[in-house]
Amino acid sequence: MLLATDLDGTFLGGSMKSRLRLYRLIKQFSDIQLVFVTGRGLESVIPLLNDPLIPKPNYIIADVGATVVDGLTLETIEPIQGNIESRWPSPYAIRSSVLEKTDVVYQEVPQQRRCSFYYDTDTDLSHIYGIAESFDCDVITSVNKYLDILPKDVNKGSTLKALVEHLDINEENVLVAGDTLNDLSLYYTEYKGVVVGEAESALLEHTAKYKNVYQAIEPGAGGIIESMAHFKPFRKYADSVDQYKSSKPNKGSNQLVVVYHRLPFEQELVDGKTVRVAPKSPNGIIPSLLGLFEKERSGVWVGEEVKQKDAPDVPNQLIDEEKYPNLVAATIGLSKEDIDQFYRVFSKEAFWPTIFSFVDKAKFNHDDWEHYLKINRIFAERIAKEADQDALVWIHEYNLWMVPAYLKPLRPDLKIGFFHHTSFPAADIFNIIPWRRELIGSLLLCDFISFHIPRYVENFIDVLRSHTPFKVVKRINTAKQFLTYSCALGVSQMTKVIEIDGRRVRLGAQPVGVNMEKIRSILKQADIKKEISATLERKTANKMTTILSVERLDYVKGPLEKIHAFGEFLDENPEYFGKVELINICTPPSQGMKIYDDIRDEVNRAVGEVNGRFATMDWTPIQYFYRSLPFEDVVKLYAISDIAWITPLRDGLNLVAKEYVAVQGAIKGAGALVLSEFAGASVELPYTVLTNPYDMKSMKDSLLKTLLMPEEERASRIKRLYDQVKYYDIHYWGKDFVKELEKSVK
Repeated sequence: MLLATDLDGTFLGGSMKSRLRLYRLIKQFSDIQLVFVTGRGLESVIPLLNDPLIPKPNYIIADVGATVVDGLTLETIEPIQGNIESRWPSPYAIRSSVLEKTDVVYQEVPQQRRCSFYYDTDTDLSHIYGIAESFDCDVITSVNKYLDILPKDVNKGSTLKALVEHLDINEENVLVAGDTLNDLSLYYTEYKGVVVGEAESALLEHTAKYKNVYQAIEPGAGGIIESMAHFKPFRKYADSVDQYKSSKPNKGSNQLVVVYHRLPFEQELVDGKTVRVAPKSPNGIIPSLLGLFEKERSGVWVGEEVKQKDAPDVPNQLIDEEKYPNLVAATIGLSKEDIDQFYRVFSKEAFWPTIFSFVDKAKFNHDDWEHYLKINRIFAERIAKEADQDALVWIHEYNLWMVPAYLKPLRPDLKIGFFHHTSFPAADIFNIIPWRRELIGSLLLCDFISFHIPRYVENFIDVLRSHTPFKVVKRINTAKQFLTYSCALGVSQMTKVIEIDGRRVRLGAQPVGVNMEKIRSILKQADIKKEISATLERKTANKMTTILSVERLDYVKGPLEKIHAFGEFLDENPEYFGKVELINICTPPSQGMKIYDDIRDEVNRAVGEVNGRFATMDWTPIQYFYRSLPFEDVVKLYAISDIAWITPLRDGLNLVAKEYVAVQGAIKGAGALVLSEFAGASVELPYTVLTNPYDMKSMKDSLLKTLLMPEEERASRIKRLYDQVKYYDIHYWGKDFVKELEKSVK
């Protein structure tokens, strides 16, 4: 089948539901060739090609029939285009003559091989017909508003007919669709045609007696589907449009669907059997998200898991019936090879370094991109299957950027929110990504898009400015929650609502909070309280100051820079020999991530060099732990450490900094926080000691300043920081995100 359709009012018209059905139908059937036939100039059609929601056309007939190109390459179709060119006189001469002798208005839109004007019912068209005749051109009008002058005998229908003949397509397999009088020539071809509902009355009158034309009731895309059901050769396509519609939707559900590439548990082999255990990571988003479901919230967690060879798909199951009685895991079983390619290779080698502005480390592989799309589509199909009617879908993280593009056509009833746990780079960095248009197009299908801090929102807005026109509907001041001019990532105002293509998208800055209840419950445990007390007494007796660093092994966290800075600090401040110790917890990356092998080896060597130079029988300056620790053990370290030294080169937020503040505040401690200016949390925590991890002197000076800080000042600072962290906790974050998503207008 070849579907040749006008755009505005036809293919892009009708209800959203009808449009999504038609677009899905076209994408589903590979034997449907799509031709856009439009009065628009080619330049104004190109943005549609970057919209992942809209199927890409095989061919485009633009400029009311005067331009014909390949939809993929945008190269002209010869000899059809050459024949049209040979008939086209000077557009400047035509435009000058028309504007000089009539009161029409020239359309300030891209035009080639045509001259287009606006007119009204009072316009005397006789002069224009005379001018067109003198240039051997035709005049086409529509809806008593638009007027086009084109080469003689060149129109939508003539160019389409030439294309069909050029492609040697059976005329019985062609369906044309339109809604205004300038589509009339499409029906002169005698192909099967549909005039969609709510079309221009003049077109309905002209086609009323055409046996090959069906006049639909449904407007726009709905009318096209309706005509497919009417014409027997195309009936099979119309019969397929409801395949994803739930037969018994659950109405009124407030279900929350969390979508993340990982599940909230890990696999371990015990006695030859695979069992599931809680994640070992001392921080990160999984423990934070689980906290949202501790108060009986109903939900589904969609995530991936390595599928055992020849094993059946894992059915839905409760994650932890005691802690989260209404939270179900919907597992997507993928092969280890798929997961490695999708996450550990492509996402970490292409997107991760770009997001954090390490563009020299980025690797873009187009085959891996196609695989990335495949995995995102699998996620979208699983969400469509599992989500209750009108559920809230909360998609997490950059490796699922393309899920909205696939999900929206499948389940238009869902409200889609997207949260970035990473930073979001400036436009000149993000636009290095070869697939930036597809990624932005997918995100713009969300109802709500959120980031940690206002700076990342504004970076996203700057990216949009380089891709598509949009209107800023609302901006807000950021000073209520965030620092503005006093730190590297501060901004004073943030874009809150934008309008694009007639729909509104809400934006938000919602930094992840800590699970205060979990931290308090750990600190109340008798054995942990006893161990913390004993360690603090021992430290006081030994007069040892403990500096704590907790991070995942990753070049963006700056682990090597920190070790070098600590070594230089000891070189320059020998009075601290035997009096300070750096406890460095470095969580290994997921297995199979070879991109971190080099930084791991460099950190190992650097730690060995510092300890080799300064260690004594009674003192080891760096205690380095390259392993995951249970969160309880990390909480104990937070409690006994005098300084948390958190110095990533880049970080979306850094939850460790907040966890340290939460623990110190809960025990009424006097710990101090030294934090990188380039961690997102730096704009939330005004009483930290900020440092520039790119400047070795800043790293050393900030550490020395903190060591010399009076205990009273430390205690005062941590108390104020604790107020901030306690208020904006994990429950605030979750509720605030859901509230913003519910406000979003489809």
